[in-house]
Amino acid sequence: MAVCARLCGVGPARGCRRRGAAREQRRGGDGDSEPDTDTEPEVDSGVAVAAEDDEETERIEGSRPSAGPAEAGRAPLSLLELPPELLVQIFGSLPGTDLPSLARVCTTFRRILRTDTIWRRRCREEYGVCENLRKLEITGVSCRDVYAKRINPRVKSGRFMKILPDYEHMEYRDVYTCLLHRYRHILGLWQPDIGPYGGLLNVVVDGLFIIGWMYLPPHDPHVDDPMRFKPLFRIHLMERKCATVECMYGHKGPHNGHIQIVKKDEFSTKCNQTDHHRMSGGRQEEFRTWLREEWGRTLEDIFHEHMQELILMKFIYTSQYDNCLTYRRIYLPPSSPDDLIKPGLFKGTYGSHGLEIVMLSFHGRKAKGTKITGDPNIPAGQQTVEIDLAHPLRLPDIENLRDFSELSRIVLEVQEQVRREEQEEEQRQEGEDRSQQAASQPAAQPRGGGEGAEGEETAAGAEGAAQDKASASQPFVLPMGVISRNEDYPRTCRVCFYGTGLIAGHGFTSPERTPGVFVLFDDDRFGFIWLELKSFSLYSRIKVSFQNAEAPSREAFDEMLRNIQSLAT
Repeated sequence: MAVCARLCGVGPARGCRRRGAAREQRRGGDGDSEPDTDTEPEVDSGVAVAAEDDEETERIEGSRPSAGPAEAGRAPLSLLELPPELLVQIFGSLPGTDLPSLARVCTTFRRILRTDTIWRRRCREEYGVCENLRKLEITGVSCRDVYAKRINPRVKSGRFMKILPDYEHMEYRDVYTCLLHRYRHILGLWQPDIGPYGGLLNVVVDGLFIIGWMYLPPHDPHVDDPMRFKPLFRIHLMERKCATVECMYGHKGPHNGHIQIVKKDEFSTKCNQTDHHRMSGGRQEEFRTWLREEWGRTLEDIFHEHMQELILMKFIYTSQYDNCLTYRRIYLPPSSPDDLIKPGLFKGTYGSHGLEIVMLSFHGRKAKGTKITGDPNIPAGQQTVEIDLAHPLRLPDIENLRDFSELSRIVLEVQEQVRREEQEEEQRQEGEDRSQQAASQPAAQPRGGGEGAEGEETAAGAEGAAQDKASASQPFVLPMGVISRNEDYPRTCRVCFYGTGLIAGHGFTSPERTPGVFVLFDDDRFGFIWLELKSFSLYSRIKVSFQNAEAPSREAFDEMLRNIQSLAT
């Protein structure tokens, strides 16, 4: 701010004051750039200061005396001598968090920063708001109509528009300071704390709203179908300087809610009118409606008794969280050119539990599948599968592959090989530790490092060879006796790897990692054969462009994985 003050001629520098006095004499002493002595308190880290003044936006043209004949041929000495239109362009290119400090330099800057064009640009560049407040048109269709059809097609636009903001008297400055900046910490991907079931929430700026969209897998077992989504809450400005939080849960339309930002990577929502969640037919009607939305069928259509019990258990458990929910931030996995396929989120089949969301990430010689949604056996946050990229599997020919015992023999041989390698690695590491403690000179240390580098190079070579094979396809068929929820799996695959899958009893009791086969079909689909369960899970990529979901660093992503796993445990 001191730099800006010196530039505009009101700073403490001696030269600045001399130039300011000379300029006042040339202009007749009627300059309007006196220092701003307003001592308004800063609100929300200084961003809301620019929105404190409720006066109408003043016209910039004519706010500064025109240059005299003697000044016409020289370069400007300060920012105040630049045309107001140029100052609007300059200020509009600055981060919105810096504008309040700039507004306190002088009254001219404060006046210019009331120009809504500046704040419209900040809303667009920082938060992706492209809506024109004056026209409200998106390719000829108003944003209100688009939103009404997306949220609830059964609600007529005329009724819906009555509860929308008063756009005619709204300013982008208020949108930025009272809505976007205030709730910036909740934008991104989140996992709700719903016991073992978890979930996937994406909070985005949608038009002039901040909306929390809950993403749900497609109906079982159609793993290749697109994701379903529904709004859980929305935030918008019903009037100037006042953001309104509304709960969207239930079937009676939006109603009063509350959001509390606990810390940077955690927030909670609360509904203040839970009667809007109830249905006239009682719990039975609520269960039937939930079942149609969750599974796309009625309870009578589900003949498996164990599946009926699991469905009823999930409804009873999750319905307890319709009043208050806590969310924890999650990131999309970072990618690398050496990855087998692009990491990301996938939908997977899990037997009687239906479809669940899994995050595939790569960690050197390992690939991990972490549950974003879970079940009473393996809760959300746990690592469901782990793939050993250093041990590719050579499948038998198509006829022998149908024999489950032949596939089991191949996998168990690799499992024994992996066990021996792990033991040798532990013994080698123990030997290095003893030698380092006993050695009187540090010369022996590089020798052990060389052996480790050689082992890593060998593993990298095996991984590279596996990736070379991934370009070619080979026939694939499930062995006889392996159960699959989806028989429409690909009949060719690129490459297979040895892996382990996590199984446990109800309530995550007696968890155990068991051997299995990771099958890569293409860039968007893979499978896993659980040998002990004799079952097959098919995974398909979630093709949704989630906003504000990138991890700031690899370390931040690894820490996020550890946190959600520790919470699940």
